[in-house]
Amino acid sequence: MTADSGKGATRLRWRMLQGFAIATALGVIAASQHYVSARVEGESVAFVAAVLMTMPFWYLWALLAPVVFWLARRLPLEKTRLVSRGIAHLALAIVLSSVHTAIIFQIIWASRAQLSDTVAELSYLSLFMAYASYQLSSNLLAYSAIAGVAHALDYYRRYRERELATTRLSEQLAQAQIRALRMQLNPHFLFNAMNSIAMLVRHQQRDEAVRTIAGLSDLLRYVLEDTREVEVPLRQELDFVERYLAIEQVRFQDRLEVKIDADHDTLDAQVPNLILQPLVENAIRHGIAKRTAASLVAIKAHRNDDVLVLDVIDDGPGLAGVDRLGNGVGISNTRARLAQLYGNQQKLDLRNAVSQGAVATLTLPFHTEPLAVQ
Repeated sequence: MTADSGKGATRLRWRMLQGFAIATALGVIAASQHYVSARVEGESVAFVAAVLMTMPFWYLWALLAPVVFWLARRLPLEKTRLVSRGIAHLALAIVLSSVHTAIIFQIIWASRAQLSDTVAELSYLSLFMAYASYQLSSNLLAYSAIAGVAHALDYYRRYRERELATTRLSEQLAQAQIRALRMQLNPHFLFNAMNSIAMLVRHQQRDEAVRTIAGLSDLLRYVLEDTREVEVPLRQELDFVERYLAIEQVRFQDRLEVKIDADHDTLDAQVPNLILQPLVENAIRHGIAKRTAASLVAIKAHRNDDVLVLDVIDDGPGLAGVDRLGNGVGISNTRARLAQLYGNQQKLDLRNAVSQGAVATLTLPFHTEPLAVQ
């Protein structure tokens, strides 16, 4: 027996136990009502007789419930076929009610000694017809109740399946959007790196060119190997940015100073993969590249309760131009990625520094486990 079949058998036994527990409760209630009603009317009916009259009715319907569930699944009530399916269920209800009545009557006839003298004196046919007409409405009601539960469960199951399918589709769309946004970011640092290598070759700085090509190879390997990871630890992101800035330092030589200051308790925090690179690139393009004097790019990270705060700081001319204000491709895509991943729990703020330069502050929910969407 496989694990799935074993689970299915266990689930079936559990449902049967539930059905018989419900049938027992309903039978005891019905038997008590019948017994009390008979005593009030002055009839001499033993409680055992009341139980014999009621409990088999409910237990047999508990046994027939799987059949009703199967019929409900095969003949679901749909808007386009409501009338025909309703007639079909009515016919099946009458058939099962007849089977139910025939079986229960045999039990009653076998124990007729427990019945009242008036009832016990009736002939088999007379008693059967009286019992059948008396129980028809109850049987139809029992069938309707069981079929109603079956239809409700089936509708709920299909609703859950549609909901899960919608969720899976949303996750797949989110993954596709995030990866598409990331692929738009990757060519930017490639363009700058190739410019740096070309400059070294023109100046015949072969050793430095080889080292830069090796560094670029490491960056490409990182991007290609980790394109499926939506989030990475901050330490990994900082390592990538450090290697990226090492290539940029080749282009700017002594003009570019790099400082990275991250609190120790932030290094294991999960951040979007390659999220800092466009912010650093923005600082270099609009800050460092526009200055002839030595310039600084600083990256800071600290935790504020449940929030991770990342700052990318430069000492360039500050916010100037449309791209620097956040309308460029890199910043726009960064905003889109953050909104896709964290909704309203994130913020990217660009502002002028107090003295000189600009600050890009990235605020993220602090967490050390990757998001479910990967």
